[in-house]
Amino acid sequence: MISANIPNHVRKAVYKRDGYRCALCDNNRGLQIHHYVSRGQGGCNHPMNLITLCWNCHAIIHGTRLPGYDFMGQDDLIQACAEYLGDYYAPDWYPYDG
Repeated sequence: MISANIPNHVRKAVYKRDGYRCALCDNNRGLQIHHYVSRGQGGCNHPMNLITLCWNCHAIIHGTRLPGYDFMGQDDLIQACAEYLGDYYAPDWYPYDG
């Protein structure tokens, strides 16, 4: 298994970039860093491939169904991550670089 450990300086930079809030639902509790392209699929720990998510959004992106949580579905959240990162880094966004 590939480690998803993200260096602290990168983690802090991503949290700061995203305003210390979930980039999708604006929640500021239970924050986690999500790899847009997973490490197992060739993704890296570069900020272009990382996004701050609350644990709810992160769980749904990874396929966990949460009772009573209907902010967005899995496909919608994945698309929202792509749009957020693409808008932030366009035209340089390429999450496989690192």
